[in-house]
Amino acid sequence: MADNARIPADAPGQTPTMTNLVSGIVDDAQVLARQQFEMLKAELREDLNRTRRAAELGAMGIVFLTVGGLTLVAFLVNLLHEQFLFSMWASCLIIGVIATASGLALTAAARNLFDTFNPLPNKTINALEENLTWKTQPHA
Repeated sequence: MADNARIPADAPGQTPTMTNLVSGIVDDAQVLARQQFEMLKAELREDLNRTRRAAELGAMGIVFLTVGGLTLVAFLVNLLHEQFLFSMWASCLIIGVIATASGLALTAAARNLFDTFNPLPNKTINALEENLTWKTQPHA
C-alpha cells in the first residue's frame, strides 16, 4: 500500500520526503518481522517433528521391551532352572537383571535422542537478537 507512495532515492531530480523515508523503514520492518515469524514457525515445526520421532522410538522401545521381556522371562527362567539346575529364585533373579538392563539401555537411547536438539528455535532467536542489537546500537 505504501509502496506506491514511495519515491525511489535514485529518481533523477526528486528527493524523498521524510514521510516516504519513515514509511519505507516501517514497511521494511514489517517485512522483516513477517520473515522472522515464518522462520520461527518453520523451526518449531522441524523441532516438533524431531520430538515426535524421538517419542515414537521411545514408545516402540518400551512396547518391545515389555512384550519381549514377558515372553522371554518365562522361557529363560525355566531354561536356567531345568538345564543348568539353578534354583527357581536364582533363575528369576538372573533373567530379571538382564531384562532391567535392556530396558535401561533403551530408555537411555531415547533420552540421548531427546538431548541431541534444543526444543527452542535457536536460529530465529539468534536472528532476532542480531536485529535488536543492530537497531539499538548507533551506526556511523
